[in-house]
Amino acid sequence: MAIERRRLGRTDIEITALGLGCWQFSRGQGLAGLFWPALSDDVIRGIVAAALAGGIGWFDTAEAYGGGASERALAAALTAAGVESGQVVVATKWWPAGRLAGSIKNTIDERLRCLQPFGIDLYQIHFPLSLSSIEAQLDAMADLAAAAKIRGVGVSNFSAAQLRRAQAALQRRGLALASNQVQYSLVDRRVENNGVLAAARELGVTIIAYSPLGQGVLSGKFHDDAAAVAAIHGVRRWRGAFRRRGLERSRPLVDELRQIAVAHGATPSQVALAWLTQFSGDTVVAIPGATRVRHAEESAGALGLRLNEGELRALDERSRPFL
Repeated sequence: MAIERRRLGRTDIEITALGLGCWQFSRGQGLAGLFWPALSDDVIRGIVAAALAGGIGWFDTAEAYGGGASERALAAALTAAGVESGQVVVATKWWPAGRLAGSIKNTIDERLRCLQPFGIDLYQIHFPLSLSSIEAQLDAMADLAAAAKIRGVGVSNFSAAQLRRAQAALQRRGLALASNQVQYSLVDRRVENNGVLAAARELGVTIIAYSPLGQGVLSGKFHDDAAAVAAIHGVRRWRGAFRRRGLERSRPLVDELRQIAVAHGATPSQVALAWLTQFSGDTVVAIPGATRVRHAEESAGALGLRLNEGELRALDERSRPFL
């Protein structure tokens, strides 16, 4: 079966509905590295190879993921898999905290060095935390696009109002904003209520959902296994979602995922990813991460899973407490 491809916003970049999030490749470095175990080169190569074999065609990383460690690990793993520049889509992000817009241009060559031989298809502003205005930041991004150092421009964690400002700033330069990367899953549906999803639809901007499995909650493996909760690495274990009350709150939703999964010969995680990338049409894509090869294999398996209208509605109803 041919794997569906979608346009990234109104750009000419085409992607699969699922990419691979590479936050987990931070190698235990920096703040981002506190959430995941430090993965070996062999494991990272295996994860990337499994994603490619399953049909996933794009990869999302960031400067903040280990100060370039994730970017370097991704580039090495793609090279080891025999992938050449231009054969996959690579997205990364500029870290804005405490920086001016001039940093976007001053640090782009370092981003390209970390990712070599791969170029940057999508360059994103990681958070709306810069000391410069949104307009100044997007103007700097447009300069990079004009210099052919990046193909497309995106943002991340932007509100609806910030999204509109970013789009307007790029339009003045003759460009369209490609995407807004936000936290979105069946256990975190805030973008449906705070105007972000509606603004993205109106503007033709793709929503890239990170933590699309609630950092593992939607797999269901933690609901009946206290040992699995105790084994969670790093600061992630202290999230309320993994405590008894949080798990009981999501249990009815996980039970629904399990029932639908049985009907499709799939897993709860695959059903959760299918819902996320189908419920809003082509507007939403997702970037599940992986710390093991089987996680990447499982996520890629969701590319071929189609839910019917009844299943989409049932999961919508079960997850309404998380709107």
